[in-house]
Amino acid sequence: MVEAAEVAAPWSKERLGGLGLWLSGGTPRLGNQAYWGGTIPWVSPKDMKRSRLYDAIDHVTARALQNGTRLAPRGAVLLVVRGMILAHSLPVARAEVPVAFNQDMKAIIPRPDVDSDYLLWWLTAHEVELLGVATESTHGTKCLPTDALQAVEVWLPPLHEQRQVARALSDVDDLLVGLDRLIAKKRDLKQAAMQQLLTGQTRLPGFSGEWPSRSLADLFRFSGGHSASREQLSAVGHCYLHYGDIHGSSKTTVDVEADYEDIPKLVIGLGSISKESLLIDGDVVFVDASEDVAGTSRHVVVVNKLNRPFIAGLHTIVAKAITSDLLPEYLRFCFQTHATREQFRFYAVGTKVSGISKSNIGKLMLCVPHREEQAAIASVLADIDAELAALEARRDKTRDLRQAMMQELLTGRTRLV
Repeated sequence: MVEAAEVAAPWSKERLGGLGLWLSGGTPRLGNQAYWGGTIPWVSPKDMKRSRLYDAIDHVTARALQNGTRLAPRGAVLLVVRGMILAHSLPVARAEVPVAFNQDMKAIIPRPDVDSDYLLWWLTAHEVELLGVATESTHGTKCLPTDALQAVEVWLPPLHEQRQVARALSDVDDLLVGLDRLIAKKRDLKQAAMQQLLTGQTRLPGFSGEWPSRSLADLFRFSGGHSASREQLSAVGHCYLHYGDIHGSSKTTVDVEADYEDIPKLVIGLGSISKESLLIDGDVVFVDASEDVAGTSRHVVVVNKLNRPFIAGLHTIVAKAITSDLLPEYLRFCFQTHATREQFRFYAVGTKVSGISKSNIGKLMLCVPHREEQAAIASVLADIDAELAALEARRDKTRDLRQAMMQELLTGRTRLV
């Protein structure tokens, strides 16, 4: 049961099940075409990726409403109550149009003195506690029992205060949505700039001439990493670059100083580590295996100005420069073009797991401008990265603010006048 903070009157203590009418969904018979392809959105967990529902991937007809599913009106709050996603998340959303929905979901039609936006925010804020009542089937599927959900206690302010709280949180949420859109636009701009500048399609002022094409084997020597399992890693020892952390990162650099606390560590004597597996400033580390072809081009460029011991891990290919033809700051960007990714796709092998070998990665071709032009290109792209980082920091602070506001406003610790 969710623990609610004691709040001052006139808030009332209610059970979640009493805040409105609860509806169960269903799936019309799939083989009956009379039920499918209509104009009514039919919501399933795959549609629950945003907090406002205006449409769904699938649609049903009016006939389906009496034959397997039912309609939730505009303003109903939907939540997923069955599925593997409940192992880590509780998707909730408000219907902005009437929608039908499937059997893995519940819809709550709030009673007249309960604001649907307030209920949406309350469920969002109490995700962790609500997931705590989940049970698990023999097949591992998570389920939120209706009786356990409905027994959860909610502190409920008067309707006018609910609306004030919901409006305040929605204003911050709108700001977050705007920041997300701006970040997406800036990322698209960076991607377009990379495609133009890193292929020579667009040249910066003062530069001309053809770019020579070089194989990676002409620019780097390749080696593997030191094998260690995730279970061997901890917060103490020497920095260790696990291939899973390359796959899981949105960055294409790893800065040993800036990221030191977040980098896993391995307790091991350096004498047992090959010199080729120790990462220095400017090394490029590629993954040699991925669950999909797109992931075979995943890589990071190492920033290690103080030359701390940094061990390349299992399923990595370490590329160490054998020439001075590529600037380290240019390396941060030059493997991100569509052309380079397509070469990785071409040389990747495997079915369930896609991989690339040290011999094949050396066959990849790269256009190499003069170092002065590399520096100019890297400077332009680094400026875009700095703008992105500032926007992302602002978004993160705004998200933290929203979380703090939920903790204060939805418990009554802070009251809106």
